[in-house]
Amino acid sequence: MSDISTIHQVHNSKSKGNGIVRYGDWLVLEFSSLQKCLSWAVCGGGMINAGKVVWRRVRETELNQCTNPQNFLAEKLQQENITEAVGLLTSANLDAYADVEKTFGPYAARCIATVGMGNALCVGDLPTAPNHIGTINLLCQLSVPLSDGAFIEAVSIATEARTKAVLESNLQSRRSAQLATGTGTDCIVIAAAQGEGESKYAGKHTIVGHLIGSSVFEAVRQGIASWKQNKKIK
Repeated sequence: MSDISTIHQVHNSKSKGNGIVRYGDWLVLEFSSLQKCLSWAVCGGGMINAGKVVWRRVRETELNQCTNPQNFLAEKLQQENITEAVGLLTSANLDAYADVEKTFGPYAARCIATVGMGNALCVGDLPTAPNHIGTINLLCQLSVPLSDGAFIEAVSIATEARTKAVLESNLQSRRSAQLATGTGTDCIVIAAAQGEGESKYAGKHTIVGHLIGSSVFEAVRQGIASWKQNKKIK
């Protein structure tokens, strides 16, 4: 079984350590080896093997001109020569990303989240074109391989943890009078080591599920607090 500590350490002027590279409009987490990833990301969505997960910050002026987010991000990735990546778009301050790691014995989960709540909505709100920017994009990386079924369950647990953090923030939907449960453009990426010893389940009665839930909840909670503080400063 792989260990979360095998995340690639990047040593250059752009590096922030622990595999994270932060520069310009980019936040990049590089893995030491290809990870199996499941998401509905703008680029690299579905179930793929990826060497990195990247966040690209989009400015409001870019959003106004962006009619096809997938083509927009694919072009930016190509310009940066970034390959084998799961790609996410965000308007959030990338310097304010949250990075939380939880461990239990030989198991570990790490959640990296960028959070903006300007597009806060409640599940079930009537659909409408977004007129505010803000999204929660998170990666939860696991040290243990997962079965396909466990990947799906992991997404469910991560979604529940994100929602718990949003509900506890007491933010209101921009569409209704309900408490927000997320934003209109959230994305979750689950990454897991490849190899033998797959976990068949990742629910609340498992160590894997416990680590997913606790790491995602704490990272999103920190991200929302940072977003609120940033609004006060402005």
